[in-house]
Order: sequence, then structure tokens, then C-alpha cells
Amino acid sequence: MRSNSKPQSPAQSSVNIKLILISAFFLLFLLLVFSTTSSTRQQQEQSPSSSISESHIANSTTACPSLPLTPSCTKAPPSLANALIHYATTNTTPQQTFKEISVSARVLEKKAPCNFLVFGLGHDSLMWAALNHGGRTVFLEEDKAWIEQVKQKLAGLESYHVEYDTKVHQADALLETGMKEECKVVSDPRSSDCELALKGFPSEIYEIEWDLIMVDAPTGFHDDAPGRMNAIYTAGLIARNRAEGETDVFVHDVNRVVEDKFSKAFLCEGYLREQQGLLRHFTIPSHRALSGRPFCP
Repeated sequence: MRSNSKPQSPAQSSVNIKLILISAFFLLFLLLVFSTTSSTRQQQEQSPSSSISESHIANSTTACPSLPLTPSCTKAPPSLANALIHYATTNTTPQQTFKEISVSARVLEKKAPCNFLVFGLGHDSLMWAALNHGGRTVFLEEDKAWIEQVKQKLAGLESYHVEYDTKVHQADALLETGMKEECKVVSDPRSSDCELALKGFPSEIYEIEWDLIMVDAPTGFHDDAPGRMNAIYTAGLIARNRAEGETDVFVHDVNRVVEDKFSKAFLCEGYLREQQGLLRHFTIPSHRALSGRPFCP
């Protein structure tokens, strides 16, 4: 997710993405204002006798001046305000393209506020947290120094340092391992017998039912990098192990061999909903809710 994972975009493309992000956040703020205003009007229509006194009290105690025909003053949520300021004042933009971001944003529009787990901490992290306003967005990052660097600028992001003990050059052997029967058994990753299951995360990562999971880390662009083999498998296992419902799982950089093969094998082509650019979107249902469901459809 960091800028060293792939070449920087041209300057003009960076400016265009920044303008698009700022516009999107501004429209989201207007939507929040409209929703709050509509809700307040409905409440006043339902309780006409109390509307005058309540309005008088609100106007006398709030620091926000009310606009004409606007019953209350709505401030921008902190996550949205911080995102606007951050992307308006930096030349660094997310590595995903507008079309790729739009795939996840459409799902967040339907599900937020929700639980959103992201493998990787990068220049797009504040954007994901803002788009999931009111929900919980957690980032798992392999580079401890990078976490500290990001926290200095964006202290409000929830992130955890995690470790991986694999290398990209082991991918073929790990793919073969993943074909074994023990890797088809759905369970909590901590109790799985599959070598691909990641077991060293904070306990709450396994206990929360995640509505969205984004796999955009760990580093995987050279042979000695950790690679995303285990991350992709574990994301699919977490999704299948939820009590009910479904989880939307996204994998970025599917132009690379590991991301391509492992997402197809363990997130399953039958669960693939969309591919846009280098991003694949899978929707994986609970396997606990329906006994006997095959690992892949």
C-alpha cells in the first residue's frame, strides 16, 4: 500500500485523483448534512408542540450559527474532516486508481458503518477510515517503523504490527500445501491445521466478524518479500468462519502471480464478483451457517 510497492503515478494523474477524492468527501459531507436535516424536520413534524422550545434551547446553547431554513448546525465528522485536510495538503495520493477505489467504495456505501479489516497501512488508509465513518477500520502492517511514521501524522488510525515468516519464492510450495484437506476445513485460523493460516494476530482480529477485508499487503513485489500467500488464505478463512452473512474480500495487485493464483484458489473464482484494473472483489458467504458447503462453489 505504500508508495514503494509500485511506480508513482504521473503528476497530472496525482492531481486528478486528489481532486476526485476531495470532491467525493465533500459530497459525502453534504449527504450527511442533508440526512441530518431531513431527520430533524421529521422529528419536528411529529412533535410540533415541542419544536419551538427545543429549537430555542438548541440555538441558545450551540456555538454553530443556524442557516436560514436549517433547523440545526451539522459539523463534518472528524474522520471526514481529517481526510479532506490530509488529501488537500499532500501531493501523495493512494496507489489504487479511481476505478479500483470505486469498487470498494460502492460496497462501503451499502454496508457502512461496518467492520473493515485492511492488510496494509498506506497513503489510502485515511480514505478508507473516512468512507467507513462510524464503523471500525483496522489496519495490519508488517513495517513497525512505517506504523510509527504514519501515527505521527494520522494518530487516529487503528493499526497493529504483524509479522510474516514466508517469502514470495516459496509461493509454489505454499500453493501445493493449500490443496491439502486440512486447508479446506473451515475454522478459526488459530485452531486451523493448515500451514497457510496466520495465527499471530491480536485476538480481537479473529473474534470480530468482518464485513469487508482488503488485502493490499504485505510487500510482495520481489522474491524475498513476505508475499500475500498467507494473507489471502487467512482472509478467506475468516470470511467463511463468520456465524452468518457474507464478507466482501478485495485483493489488489492481481497482475502479479501470487495475488492472481492465490485469490483464485482460496477466495474462489465462483465467488468472484468483479475485477477492475488490478483489484478483484469476492463475496464469500458464511460456511458455518450452511453445513456441508464446499470450500469453493
